[in-house]
Amino acid sequence: MHWENPETLAGQRLMLGFEGTRFNRDVEEIIDRFKAGGIILFRQNIESPDQVARLCSQAREFAASLGLPPLFIAVDQEGGTVARLRAPFTEFPGNPFIRTEQEAEQFARITAQELKGAGINMNLAPVMDVAPKGLDSIMKDRAFPGDAQRVSLLGCRVIKTLQENGIMAVAKHFPGIGRTIKDSHHFLPVLDIDPETLEEADIIPFAAAKKAGVSGIMLSHISYPRLDDQWQASLSPVIAGEMVRKGLGYSGLTLTDDLDMKAISHDMETCVHQILRAGIDLALICHQGPNMEIAFNEMVRLLETDEKLYSAGRESLDRIMAAKKKYLSELF
Repeated sequence: MHWENPETLAGQRLMLGFEGTRFNRDVEEIIDRFKAGGIILFRQNIESPDQVARLCSQAREFAASLGLPPLFIAVDQEGGTVARLRAPFTEFPGNPFIRTEQEAEQFARITAQELKGAGINMNLAPVMDVAPKGLDSIMKDRAFPGDAQRVSLLGCRVIKTLQENGIMAVAKHFPGIGRTIKDSHHFLPVLDIDPETLEEADIIPFAAAKKAGVSGIMLSHISYPRLDDQWQASLSPVIAGEMVRKGLGYSGLTLTDDLDMKAISHDMETCVHQILRAGIDLALICHQGPNMEIAFNEMVRLLETDEKLYSAGRESLDRIMAAKKKYLSELF
């Protein structure tokens, strides 16, 4: 495969955000210089369906002109409080208001059609966290209502419907952040909970998502000291490697949450080293800035100098390319 040089091998592991609503120099740099595997859109990038479709099309064409693999183009479109695409796109009240499988299917079907029409191919959804009753969960406004079985049922209907309609789904935030009350955008929450309780409740929806063939699983930025007393989930070889790959038997894509969040207190070089050690496929850096270049350069350096990480990197590239061939086959 002609994409196995360290630069492309590194770049394909990056999902990057940018400023602006047009195809601009920042997007060019993300694709040309950093060989990014994907881009992420936020509200600041979105004005209208036609504008988004044009932006995505130009980004795809630019990657193809450079001989690079097709781009993941991702967005958080959960509905409700986290929905990057607003009217005239269809607006839904969000997961807490989805009570039946039919409602879950309707949300996912309409959302998939609109994302596809806008040139987006990956939805960083659904939330598969369980928000226990009586707890002021950080996820109470984003989680499906009910226990782990109910979350599994509704979430898997969203996953299957999105993917049947050509949009990759990403279950988040493994191994479950429904019990946390602090926001990892601003703090590093610590969830001091035993593995048995997680297995019996919080992990159940992710096991169901794996069975449903979910394209990706996003790791949380939460610290679970009884699982790994050194690294938070998104940097943990124990959680990303042992628990996701071996415990769940999951062979799809694994993603970090945004590495620009305040919960990440490590420097970017350390983050990259841990991501490669843990075998996490995609590192999300959602804001323009020096972290992108630091991450890319450090990833290239490690892949060039560490044979074990290079070998694991080729396995990661295989997973990335398998997802791209399945969902972006018309772009190959």
